[in-house]
Amino acid sequence: MARIATLSEFWPYYLSEHRDPRSRALHFVGTTGFFLVVAANLWRSPVWFGLALLVSIATGWVGSQWVERGRPAFLPAAVIVVVCAVASPPILLGVGFAYTCAWIGHFRIEGNRPATFRYPLWSLLCDFRMWGRMATGHWWTGDPVPS
Repeated sequence: MARIATLSEFWPYYLSEHRDPRSRALHFVGTTGFFLVVAANLWRSPVWFGLALLVSIATGWVGSQWVERGRPAFLPAAVIVVVCAVASPPILLGVGFAYTCAWIGHFRIEGNRPATFRYPLWSLLCDFRMWGRMATGHWWTGDPVPS
């Protein structure tokens, strides 16, 4: 399979890997748990964790724009995790919870391999986008429609 060249081309592929509503529900629970841990870390350490989030967002943007197109962006993804973990180690609980929920959905329900292994940053961005759609009442049942 050739590499997908853009995030907009990746989005329909991402959705095709999340057809089962149970899998999407697990992703929603995991991502919600991650967001709660991020919020708790921001409350506990607003300056250091806030700076870590800014560095992470910048690293993620650069990685998703220039690295992910040509090869998996594991290095920028690792930088994001390390920067946040140094600023506040409990963030690893949120990351672990989110991935555990998502990977149960993929391996046990969807029967596929998570796109994170080939597209770590784009998968993260699309997970947040899917979470936003679900948080606004879309895609709890049936196939999601790319938009």
